Amino acid sequence: MSLVDVSRHDGVALFTLNNPPANAYSHELHRELDEAILGARFDSSVHVIVLTGAGERFFCAGADIAMLQGADPEWKYHFCLHANETLLRLEHTPKLVVAALNGHTVGGGLELALAADLRWAKADGGKLGLPEVALGVLPGTGGTARLARMLGRTKAIELMADGTNMSFEAARELGLVNEILPADDFLTAVLDKAKGYCPPHKAAGAVGLMKRSVVSGLDMGLPEHLALERELQQRLFTGEDAAEGLAAFNEKRPPEFTGR
Repeated sequence: MSLVDVSRHDGVALFTLNNPPANAYSHELHRELDEAILGARFDSSVHVIVLTGAGERFFCAGADIAMLQGADPEWKYHFCLHANETLLRLEHTPKLVVAALNGHTVGGGLELALAADLRWAKADGGKLGLPEVALGVLPGTGGTARLARMLGRTKAIELMADGTNMSFEAARELGLVNEILPADDFLTAVLDKAKGYCPPHKAAGAVGLMKRSVVSGLDMGLPEHLALERELQQRLFTGEDAAEGLAAFNEKRPPEFTGR
């Protein structure tokens, strides 16, 4: 049985975490996720990646705690290192990544979702949080780093130190969730919305390079970030979609993007 099921939907690559009952992740799951990310990177027909969980109750409940309890400290270090590398690969892939939160998204599950660009959650679909403090550890696969960058230092420390989980609706108020979608036919709604970021509706290459500028640029000084932005813009100027977008604007018609 595959731990990460991959399917294609009109420009969208859907990755479904499939490790019942809670879609907890293991080293094997991360290796499959790694391979899926690389496959989508090299597939020019894929413009958006969507991550979700199998079933109705869990997106992902984080690491398999029984597995961690039985592992020695050196193995656990390398496990966390590989998880960091996998999520960085996801974060630096120049394609829009959406986490479709179909159920509880806690611990490492939230850390995975934080590495996505957008988080769309099912209405009344579950809880979200980083409760690792109850285990005597910290969120060690990007939680402290990404949550602080997203919410600021004080709020991130408060949420992690309290270790409480919140509803998706409360997470929406904080900015951790971008949108709440109806529970009925949630995945269909997610895929339909994700397809709106694919050609011909959107210049997917431009979206991907916007992401690259933001993700890489935030680790740079302003002059370096501006230089990166100029270079990425020049790449877009040489492409077909920029020519189409400018022509469509001047001709007062909707653009028909190709992703090139």
